[in-house]
Amino acid sequence: MAPTGKAGRYRGSVKECPNFNASQDAEALYNAMKGFGSDKEAILDLITSRNNKQRIEISQAYKSLYGKDLITDLKRELTGKFERLIVGLMRPLAYFDAKEIKDALQGIGTDEKCLIEILASRTNQQMHNLVEAYRDAYERELEADVLGDTSGHFRKMIVVLLQGTREEDDVVSEDLVEQDAKDLLEAGDLKWGTDEAQFIYILGNRSKQHLRLVFDEYLKISGKPIEDSIRGELSGDIEKLMLAVVKCIRSTPEYFAERLYKAMKGLGTKDNTLIRVMVSRSEIDMLDIREVFRTKYEKSLHSMIKDDTSGEYKKALLKLCGGDDDAAGEFFPEAAQVAYRMWELSAVAKVELRGTVCPAADFNADGDAKVLRKAMKGLGTDEGAIIDVVTQRSNAQRQEILRTYKSHFGRDLMADLKSELAGSLARLILGLMMTPAQFDAKQLKKAMEGVGTDENILIEILATRNNREIQAINEAYRAAYHKSLEDALSSDTSGHFKRILVSLALGNRDEGGEDLARAHEDAKVVAESLKLSDVSSGDSTSLETRFLSILCTRSYPHLRRVFQEFIKMTNHDVAHTIRKHMSGDVRDAFVAIVRSVKDRPAFFADKLYDSMKGIGTDDRTLIRIMVSRSEIDLLNIRRVFKEMHEKSLRNMIEKDTSGDYCNALLTICAGDD
Repeated sequence: MAPTGKAGRYRGSVKECPNFNASQDAEALYNAMKGFGSDKEAILDLITSRNNKQRIEISQAYKSLYGKDLITDLKRELTGKFERLIVGLMRPLAYFDAKEIKDALQGIGTDEKCLIEILASRTNQQMHNLVEAYRDAYERELEADVLGDTSGHFRKMIVVLLQGTREEDDVVSEDLVEQDAKDLLEAGDLKWGTDEAQFIYILGNRSKQHLRLVFDEYLKISGKPIEDSIRGELSGDIEKLMLAVVKCIRSTPEYFAERLYKAMKGLGTKDNTLIRVMVSRSEIDMLDIREVFRTKYEKSLHSMIKDDTSGEYKKALLKLCGGDDDAAGEFFPEAAQVAYRMWELSAVAKVELRGTVCPAADFNADGDAKVLRKAMKGLGTDEGAIIDVVTQRSNAQRQEILRTYKSHFGRDLMADLKSELAGSLARLILGLMMTPAQFDAKQLKKAMEGVGTDENILIEILATRNNREIQAINEAYRAAYHKSLEDALSSDTSGHFKRILVSLALGNRDEGGEDLARAHEDAKVVAESLKLSDVSSGDSTSLETRFLSILCTRSYPHLRRVFQEFIKMTNHDVAHTIRKHMSGDVRDAFVAIVRSVKDRPAFFADKLYDSMKGIGTDDRTLIRIMVSRSEIDLLNIRRVFKEMHEKSLRNMIEKDTSGDYCNALLTICAGDD
């Protein structure tokens, strides 16, 4: 029976072929492989246009007609990724999974990511079928092979999942939900060490419906999502497995959309992952995956496959994808609802912002001042001593060191540091020695100096600072440059972009909570401004002013609700729509505001990644963010960086910088995720 999704609809992309004739198809495949060379296009067209049940019948007919094994012939005629994809399609799903796991366990080392993906996402029945298929194909027990190749809590959780005994009752006990949430909290955040057994038992056995409510309750009683606790309490493969289980419980399509995106982003393609997901989900939930992909990554799965692959391999993948969601330039209506649910979750999450640099214990400003003076006296400079002091003190402590240095030695510490250090290290250390407001003011000044303006810096700073920070920047700017920041922005920018920056620079954003009725009206204005609904007023200038005012002056909690209402109203994501309907600096400024409202650590994680990817390093951006976020949310940025880019911030800094500059950045980074 074909799997169904929402409201009983079939959610796969590969449909049953009408007027199917297994013998005719077998003959067509035989002819395509007969003689010198093979007709690869004919093979891919036929196999991707049949569902798995029909492909099995074709294999049987092929054996009856020609006395040959179809999979063996396909392996002989095809090569590489295309062969792997086509042969994968010819196997029943359980046998396909069994082969993937067998490959993951073979050879030196284990492909834990493959194990995690399959075992975290399959239903009870799929798990039972997998165990049987593995036994039939390899005459071995899957559990025994996994036990021999894994260890610790990771192995225990895998064994639990292999049993396929997750509860399936949709009737949920509120008392048990509360108890499980409490038990998870006590097993992790409230315990010295972690009781992994409790996590394994609850996450490995409870029903999906029950666990979704447990996650809601956990958020309520702990103030943070279960994912944050797992990252804080667990590590290594067990952490990755538990996070995959949680993602699949929340939304299996979203989990696979993320797997596909990560398989194709950046340099190179993880073809094994791409093939495995496209084959295994093509008759289950590919339409749902496509919807989530389009919403979450603001591009269609079809377009990303098209850009990232080639030849017959590409053609076959695109057939499995089943359509291009960018063709009409709009989201699926369902995709908007997926996004709305994601927003609902993020809106109630109370994320604790955490920096990497904390006040030093047993701080002694006098001792630190002497260490710094000694490091710069005489021939040569002890950069290591300077880095140790400056990067491991809070900004308030650094200001005390500046004052003590002046009173003890009658010298300006900043001037001494400038004369002794050079290049990127000098910019980093001097940036740390300024107050946050002085540092931001200087960055803004430099962005407006000389020929041309660096609009990206203006946007980054003004779109992400709160009222208190903006007001401090204004004071620091006037003190340092004897001119108001507003005047500087007005003389260096123009048009709507100037209005946005000046509005942000006033630091007059509301600080209250959300107002649902007002949020609905604001969402209507945003929709009208972005041409997604009829303009209620003939005064377009007034509409633009109201749109600008909403994004630049409403509180962050209120704007989150506005964006939710926008999704409900239009079936569009606000950032994607701004990109589509606007251009230039105005577009970039509004997108930065939206991203900062939605997920500020993700905004900075992306900027850090962009500063180091490819050839060369944008050291000014790297320094600016590492300095400005080190005491605010750099730990959060580090976590998001690893999630988004599958490499740690520390690892990327190590590969992209060198010497004392690298050492200083790594000290600020303060850990490897």
